[in-house]
Amino acid sequence: MKPRQYQPRKIDIGAFIDTEAPLDGLSPLDELPRMAEGVPPEVALDTIEPVSWQAQGRLVPQRVGEPQRWLDLSAHAMLPWVCQRCLQPVVLPVEFERSIRFVADESLAAELDADMDDDVLVTSRSFDLLDLVEDELIMASPLVPRHEECPQPPKMSVSDPGADDDEAEEGPEGSLSEGSPRKNPFAVLAQLKKSGNSGPSGDKS
Repeated sequence: MKPRQYQPRKIDIGAFIDTEAPLDGLSPLDELPRMAEGVPPEVALDTIEPVSWQAQGRLVPQRVGEPQRWLDLSAHAMLPWVCQRCLQPVVLPVEFERSIRFVADESLAAELDADMDDDVLVTSRSFDLLDLVEDELIMASPLVPRHEECPQPPKMSVSDPGADDDEAEEGPEGSLSEGSPRKNPFAVLAQLKKSGNSGPSGDKS
């Protein structure tokens, strides 16, 4: 029998996990619109290497009852940014590896999510796997992109020309000072997700 084909944009996530089979793909950045928003406007999306992602279901046997359903998910991308130290282009890796538990209903997801470090999501027959990949890439993106060593001298803040490189660009909490370049556009979403106020589409409780 021919193996079942799964479409990542509309996948029966419970059935996929039950197979414990791998699924992977290459997704152009124009198929991940929220990630594409963070690309400098002068960079053409079709010049950026596609995002590489891998997913695999995993069943964890229990002494009593059905096995737990887990999804092991990872992705890697090389993305262009503007260095917030020297304002020159910089390409940085963005990657993650996550294990996410899937359960049958929202009440159980809410109960488990309060006691677990891992995310808990609700199974769906039309789960958007790439939307989850995009969420996790946003979380993994640098809030203040920088070269390890800038090819040009760092830009000084106009308001404090005598300050050193770090202090000229950042306040005491790491935020950029007035007159310096803006933060990564993913910063707010990433901070919200880390505090538990946002979740991937497709039934996060």
